[in-house]
Order: sequence, then structure tokens, then C-alpha cells
Amino acid sequence: MSMILLLAIAAIGGAVFFFAELATAPMRNRRNLVHRAANYGRLRTVTGKEMPRFRERALDPFVAKTARLVLRINPRMSVEAVSNKLMAAGMRKTSPTTIIGAKGILGVGGVVFGLALGSAAAPKYVFMFALFFGLIGALAPGFYLNSRVKSRQVAVSAELPDALDLLSVSVEAGLGFDGAVQKLTEHMDGPLIEEFELALGGIRIGEGRSEALKKMSERSSSQEMASFVRAIIQADQLGISLGRILKVQAGDTRLKRQLLAEEKAMKAPIKMLFPTVIFIFPAMFLVVLGPAFLNLSKFFKI
Repeated sequence: MSMILLLAIAAIGGAVFFFAELATAPMRNRRNLVHRAANYGRLRTVTGKEMPRFRERALDPFVAKTARLVLRINPRMSVEAVSNKLMAAGMRKTSPTTIIGAKGILGVGGVVFGLALGSAAAPKYVFMFALFFGLIGALAPGFYLNSRVKSRQVAVSAELPDALDLLSVSVEAGLGFDGAVQKLTEHMDGPLIEEFELALGGIRIGEGRSEALKKMSERSSSQEMASFVRAIIQADQLGISLGRILKVQAGDTRLKRQLLAEEKAMKAPIKMLFPTVIFIFPAMFLVVLGPAFLNLSKFFKI
């Protein structure tokens, strides 16, 4: 009951704050307009430097502190592992501390939500509710990141045969491997092309081709990409023609994609069996056997 009372007080307070903000909105808009007109052309500075935004002043430090606390609680988690997953998911602009901090924030939020819901619905199981929703909140960022990684791996594997065809045609036309990759990035787009752009950028700044390709294979975490990188490195070391290697790799990856599609098609009837049994068969039995049961009930009453 105390939790329900607190929630009711919070709801009333939120409603009062909302209506107060709504009532004073015209006056605040006029004041903001006058302030903007009076300070037009001036730069927001503090001691000669631009004033940092609210996110930089408050949110980012709070998330960083939460991330450090989560790392202390769970030493098995590391910033490097989360950073590698972010690279594999294509989320290069996202900081690892953001994901780690989100785990802690959502975990605490889930515990609070579970306590509120459990005290209102089932006070005896309030701690089970808190534990359940806390675990969901703490694990949600990891599940989201893993789903992004898997979807990107599938996209990379699906785009690889077409990319290898274009690479082989470019190499046979007289371009070098770097020029063929540059031509590929100009005519195609997608997750695979982003990986090639990163590898090409590494080669341009002086990184070895084999090292850049190995890093690309590690980022993508795809078996087809790994076999392609191994073949290119071996061709460089043994002096084999890149055009022939790329043709063979394109045919192999296309065959693997076809076999994977056939495998998924064969699994489709099995996956459709359970929804059919649960949702379609009961309704069909009701329509077909319902009249017969009604006639039998009338017969036995007679």
C-alpha cells in the first residue's frame, strides 16, 4: 500500500508540474525570444571557451561513472570485448562505456520497476519481480548488441559473392587489388563495403595489406570473409593470380549462399508446424467437429 501511495503522489505531482508548465509556456516563450534577441550574435562562452552541452556536462560523466561501477561489480566484462562487439555490429560511433553504463542504468531501472509492479500486483513475490526485471534490464543491451552483430554477419555473407564478382572483373581488367577495392566502394554500398573502406583506409595510411585484411575478417566474424581473406593472403605470398582466386572464391561463396537458402527452406515447414498446431488446428477442429458434438449432445438428451 505504501508503494501505491508513493506512486499516486508521484503521478499527482507530475500532473501538477505538467499543467504548470503548460500554463506558463507562453510567458516563457516570450522571455526566451527577448533573451535571444538581446544576445543575438554572441557566443556562449565560459572563460573564453565554448560552454559544453548538457550531455557533455551531466549525462556522459554519469554514464562513465556507472560503467566503472559495473566493471567493478563484474570483472569478467571488459571495455575491449565490448569495443570489439561494437566494431562487429557496425556501431563505431558508440562508446563502449555507453553500453556498459546502459547495462547498469537499465538494471537499476528494472529493479525499481519490478519493486513497484510487485508491490502493487503480488506483494509476496516483490523481490522475484525486482530480480526478474533487473536481469532483463541488465541483459537487454547485450542482447541488442548480439542481434546487431548477427544481422551484420548475415548481411556481409549475402553481399560477398557480388562484391567478389566485381573485384575479379576489375582485377582482370588490369587494376590492382587496391584499385579494385576502390572501384568496389564507389559502385556498391552496405555493411561489407564499409568493412572494405576501413581496410582500404588502413592500407593507405601504411598498414600492410595482410594485416588490414585480417582486421577486416576479425571485425566481420564471418566464415566466408575469413576464407576470402586467407585466400588473398596466400595468393600474395605464393604469387598466384588474384583474378583466378577471386573467381573461385565468388563461385564458392555463391554456392554456400544457395545451400544456406535451401537449408532455410527445408527448415521452414518444421518451424511452421508449431504455430499451425497451436493456432490453426484448434479452430479447424472446432469448425469441423463442433456441429457433430452439438448433434450428439441433442441425441443424448433425447
